Amino acid sequence: MRMREQELLIYRDFEDDGILQDMAWLMEHYADDYYNEEDKAALMYDCMHRLLELSGSHGFYGNLWHCYLSNLLVNNENSYSTACEVVGGIEGTINEAVLHDFEILKEFYDYDFSDMVEKLHIKGFSLLLDYRIGERSSKVYNTRIRDRICQLAARFAKDNTPSEMKETMTQFYQEYGVGKFGLHKAFRIVHTDEGAKIEPILNIAHVQLDDLVGYELAKKKLIDNTEAFVEGRKANNCLLFGDAGTGKSSSIKAISNAYYEKGLRIIEVYKHQFQDLNDIIAQVKNRNYKFIIYMDDLSFEDFEIEYKYLKAVIEGGLEKKPKNVLIYATSNRRHLVRERFSDKADRDDDLHTNDTVQEKLSLVSRFGVTIFFSSPDKKQFQNIVRVLAQRNGITMPEEELLQEANKWELSHGGLSGRCAQQFIDYLSGQRKEE
Repeated sequence: MRMREQELLIYRDFEDDGILQDMAWLMEHYADDYYNEEDKAALMYDCMHRLLELSGSHGFYGNLWHCYLSNLLVNNENSYSTACEVVGGIEGTINEAVLHDFEILKEFYDYDFSDMVEKLHIKGFSLLLDYRIGERSSKVYNTRIRDRICQLAARFAKDNTPSEMKETMTQFYQEYGVGKFGLHKAFRIVHTDEGAKIEPILNIAHVQLDDLVGYELAKKKLIDNTEAFVEGRKANNCLLFGDAGTGKSSSIKAISNAYYEKGLRIIEVYKHQFQDLNDIIAQVKNRNYKFIIYMDDLSFEDFEIEYKYLKAVIEGGLEKKPKNVLIYATSNRRHLVRERFSDKADRDDDLHTNDTVQEKLSLVSRFGVTIFFSSPDKKQFQNIVRVLAQRNGITMPEEELLQEANKWELSHGGLSGRCAQQFIDYLSGQRKEE
């Protein structure tokens, strides 16, 4: 049987370790007496080993050959898959090229290995066709993503024609996207010799907006701006500022979880990476997702100049910021750049004092939405403690609970939502020990 992986038009350049090419070669030559049978068997065992290793790293189960092929298709960012993400099927001649590819891909998917296994005297291949895993976690995907790929593989098995298989894949792209941006919620930046690389964060906190007790007006302001953004309406860059431990960062994490299904993705960027901002934006500006570039605990000393990179990216450079990119930042400082009384003093050495002040204020003015998070007062703090205790199953009498909470906050950083959560975590730990 002649396998035609080289005839693929759209689905090429798969990011894998060559299993497809080696399997295709075996499918075409396993019965060819020209090649040594032991070498062919050795190659087959090597492919089986790599499929099993793939299951170990990715957490795949069921038919590992099908999961492997499905994973290739899910991660192949090409002109068709990136056009279909979020918006669904597209029109044009490209559909004919994609259907051509799925005719080839279905041959791989439906391939019957029984004759090859018998001819090369392969043992253990049946294990790969119904593989079971334990409870260990994947090193590459979380269980949600892993299950989606395994379910896609099982669904492909029910497709009778290449056209049905193509439709299944297109629907997957629309629902979940393609590649790292389709599968993952949050990302970090890694600087390589080739420039800035966007890598997924595999384990993120599953924070929900309801987990943050209080701050209803602040949350509504953040939600309204984010909903306008994901729905394609006008939205602003957003600065969350205020006291430490009040839920600014948690609110951003909750936003990423709440709007993932609507195509929202978050890229975390640190201050020393601001010089890569233009490169990062260039990598995402033509995708069908909405990207929030997230800067946590943002502030600058007066001698730091990184904020100038940020100013140019947000507003002021020649290139217009893409409509699918916003910047969300959190800070304990309202004006981000440290200010001194000497900035405004008449005796300052600066001949243009007002210019110096305006330079430092110009960054925060580029955030169209600013949201203040203040420390709770005593009554609010106690309410947070009561709600968190109820959610965590703490049955301590209320009077005793609040007395212990008051003692805790006096020695653990004062009144804040973070302090309340740490207190409840402490009580939960003590309860389990008992």
